[in-house]
Amino acid sequence: MTVINSLALATLALPAAFLAASHLKTRRLARQAEALVPSVGQLQPVPGGMIHYVEMGPAEAPPLVLIHGLSGQLQHFTYALADLLAADFRLIILDRPGCGYSSRDHDRLATLSEQARMIQAFLDLRNVEQPILCGHSLGGAIALAMALDAPQKIRGLALLAPLTHPVADAGSFKGLIVQSPWMRRLMAQTVAIPAAQRTAAEVLQQVFAPSPCPEDFLIRAGGALGLRPKSFVTASADATLASGGIAVQSARYGPELKTPGAVLFGAADAVLSHQLNGTSMAPYGLPCQIEPGQGHMLPITAPTLCNQFIRDTAAELP
Repeated sequence: MTVINSLALATLALPAAFLAASHLKTRRLARQAEALVPSVGQLQPVPGGMIHYVEMGPAEAPPLVLIHGLSGQLQHFTYALADLLAADFRLIILDRPGCGYSSRDHDRLATLSEQARMIQAFLDLRNVEQPILCGHSLGGAIALAMALDAPQKIRGLALLAPLTHPVADAGSFKGLIVQSPWMRRLMAQTVAIPAAQRTAAEVLQQVFAPSPCPEDFLIRAGGALGLRPKSFVTASADATLASGGIAVQSARYGPELKTPGAVLFGAADAVLSHQLNGTSMAPYGLPCQIEPGQGHMLPITAPTLCNQFIRDTAAELP
């Protein structure tokens, strides 16, 4: 074997060894994540996948559906907010399709309209009628999609720092924008999860700003579940397809959005602009409450504020 051939083989072997090591580390991190944050709810089959959910509160109380944001899971609400609401609402807290312990059959179901369809199918199967939808961040965009596509089934909207309009820069989530489903899966099984572990502290600092990220976020708020290949694939498809979907959806607000409700935003939100995504919704019947000193992760950092906002919004609904 010539020196050139030996060098060529060595050049090929190095990246292969790196990918193999990354894959083994990814599998180990995924097992640890699911051991730290096991499934806490029930599973409901729906067309296109399975919805993992938790119910709290009196069965006869007004239904309130809590829908988390990008790279999240239902623990974002059970962390602190759900207990404040459970006495007076029938809470349905779910993992969005593909997130947490929910599933979806393929990446095309990541669009806002498809996630809205799957969640509405779940509510129909669970006999949840005329709910108030509380969506946080990307969950707010999906709540709006549900109100646009099935307005007769939704009583109202209480949106927490929602994505409502196209944003120019993906910011902390730029690395999730991957157009190819095949590439998403290759990255998920090799480099994405070790990279996410290395950058987690910095990303969480940006997302929670100006508040600190709670020390128990990884377990109590389910953050460790993000260290799984499935979670990267879901978040990547969500971020990639939502960027185009929200442009189409926002064009429908004027002629079609009739569901009443309100929006809550932190003035110091470093993820989404409260002017672009909050106050812009007032002409469509969703007035926006701006809270000084608050950031993006309101269900975790400001549960008392969110509790009062949801109650005040519900009290104003027909």
